[in-house]
Amino acid sequence: MNEKLLNWARKIQASAQTGLAFSENEYEIERNKKLLQIASEMVEQNSDLDKNEIERIFLTQKGYATPKVDVRAAIIEHGTILLVQENTDGKWAMPGGWADVGDYPAKAAIREVFEESGYNVEVLKVIGVFDANRTGRNLDFFHAVKIVYLCKIIGGSPRPSNETLDVKFFDFNNLPEFSEFRTNQKHINEILKHIANPDSPTYFE
Repeated sequence: MNEKLLNWARKIQASAQTGLAFSENEYEIERNKKLLQIASEMVEQNSDLDKNEIERIFLTQKGYATPKVDVRAAIIEHGTILLVQENTDGKWAMPGGWADVGDYPAKAAIREVFEESGYNVEVLKVIGVFDANRTGRNLDFFHAVKIVYLCKIIGGSPRPSNETLDVKFFDFNNLPEFSEFRTNQKHINEILKHIANPDSPTYFE
C-alpha cells in the first residue's frame, strides 16, 4: 500500500476511534463512523483487503487511540543471536510479540520468549525503543512502538511452538531472511553496539 495513503488512513482511523470514545450524541457517533468507513475504503482501494472486514477491525479498537507495544528479546550467546522462524511467513525474528493489557513490558518479553522458543530468560537492559512503523516495512495498520531488551538464558530448552517453526542461534555474519515486521537490520545494528560496548546508551526515536 502507498505509504502516504496508509499514513492518512491511519490518522483518520485514529481520529475517528478517539472521536467515538468521546461522542456525546448520535450525530457525533455517526460522523465518526463515517470517518472509519472512509479510512476503510482508502485501505481497500490500495490493498487486497475487504473494506467490510477492515471496518470491523477498526470498530473493535476502543477508547483513545494510542500505539500498541511490541516487545522483542535479543538473546546473545558466544557471538550468536537467538532467532525463531515465524509460522506466518517462514522468516526469522527475535522472539517476542504484543504486550498484553496489564503486562509489565519486560515480563511480556520473558513470557513471549518462553512461549515461542522454550527458553526461560532474564531481562538485563533495554537496547532500544523503536517506532515500529518507521523501521523496515510497516508493522501493521495500527501504529506500534517496539521495545528490544537484551536478555540471557537462565533455563529451558529449545522447542518450536504453534507460532514458530524452528529455534536457532545464528552468527551475525550469516543471518537468515528477517520477518521485517518483527526484526530488521536496524535492530541488529543497535544490538551489535551493545555487544561491543555494554555501556552503550539506550537507543530511542
